[in-house]
Amino acid sequence: MSTFDAGESDLTAAQREHWQRTYTEHPGMYGTEPSEPARYAAALFRSQAAHQVLELGAGHGRDALHLARSGMDVTATDFSANALAQLRETARAQGLADKVSTLTHDVRRPLDLPDTSVDAVYAHMLLCMALSTTEIHAAVAEAARVLRPGGTLVYTVRHTGDAHHGAGTSHGENIYEHGGFAVHYFDRALVDDLAEGWELHDIHPFEEGDLPRRLWRITQTTPR
Repeated sequence: MSTFDAGESDLTAAQREHWQRTYTEHPGMYGTEPSEPARYAAALFRSQAAHQVLELGAGHGRDALHLARSGMDVTATDFSANALAQLRETARAQGLADKVSTLTHDVRRPLDLPDTSVDAVYAHMLLCMALSTTEIHAAVAEAARVLRPGGTLVYTVRHTGDAHHGAGTSHGENIYEHGGFAVHYFDRALVDDLAEGWELHDIHPFEEGDLPRRLWRITQTTPR
């Protein structure tokens, strides 16, 4: 049986609706400047001569556009068609339409991409959405499948040291819903489990936003 869940939980459905509404009502809600993890990833991917880059959970695309401006061909995925439409419009306006392609995709499903077809994968705060531990493992396994040997995955997640960990409604598995947003807070054991079969290079703590949110930026590569 596939490790991907064939059904959709009430929480997943509610979060899907919440994010679709949020993207529609607040275009460009994260601004136009790339995140610090995207700046790091772009520099790292350039140093590795990465050309084909996959971003999971691209949203409005501020990070995907930065990767494209850095010279990479980017496939940007998100479950929200609304967000991806805004991304395509911005890419056209910035002269990057030929560097960015979009793919509507639910991270809980297999990617519609061939094996070993990308050089690098980037995901900023996607894996700490309302996903079960099994779904997170399956998503990382999909990243490994589409990466070429020696390819790099950079992902960021909120962790159990975050101020909102334990606040709001508990949905089990370290998932807490606060202010309408459900977050799966990572502990170190989960990071280590997700790195099994990879080479884990770095777990970098950083802060983002007004709370501030406390996150880890993880860098790992597939075997050559």
